[in-house]
Amino acid sequence: MKVLLILAHPEPQSMNGALFTTAIESLQAAGHEVKTSNLYAMGFDPISDRRNFTKVQNAAFFKQQLEELHATETGSFADDIEAEIQKVAWCDLMIWQFPLWWFSIPSILKGWVDRVFAMGRAYGPGGRVYEQGLFKGKKALLSLTTGGAEEAYFTDGMHGDIHNVLKHIHRGMLVFTGFSVLRPHIIYGPVRLTPEQRKAALAKWASRLQEVFEEAPVEVGIY
Repeated sequence: MKVLLILAHPEPQSMNGALFTTAIESLQAAGHEVKTSNLYAMGFDPISDRRNFTKVQNAAFFKQQLEELHATETGSFADDIEAEIQKVAWCDLMIWQFPLWWFSIPSILKGWVDRVFAMGRAYGPGGRVYEQGLFKGKKALLSLTTGGAEEAYFTDGMHGDIHNVLKHIHRGMLVFTGFSVLRPHIIYGPVRLTPEQRKAALAKWASRLQEVFEEAPVEVGIY
């Protein structure tokens, strides 16, 4: 199977960096094809504007969705964006590896979504979203770390249920474009892990990935 791994963390030696490397090694050892986008290492530009395109339909007024449709029709996405779009189109499973910052994804990853999940290539027009999204048949998995302890993300915890925290990502970015989502993989408070606990956490991640294509998607409801 084909897997796209996206890393959104600036430090290669971080827990996120280790999870990213572990995923590459584990998936390749299991015989899967792997492509990566290490956003900080790539110097990926998260700013979405006319630079997304090699030519625009309306130079006087920028309407991103209309320009995305125009680029879809004319093949005029900028090279860096076209390369990322093709990676997503290629994969059977996409994994985002990131730290939870302000209850969401880092800005570099949000900018990647803004630029790469283009109308005409990721969703729409004509109501082609959710079950009819253009990435229908693909799976997505969020692998993330938190600053807080696990109990802070319980339903009655300080921050509330982690699944509610992640819902805008799961439903608003992934399910919206047709992805089925797998149970998120969460490492709580990695800064407080001992070296032995860190090693065990990485081994658990590697073990999960050996059978990841056997997992059933989780339900992400409206409410």
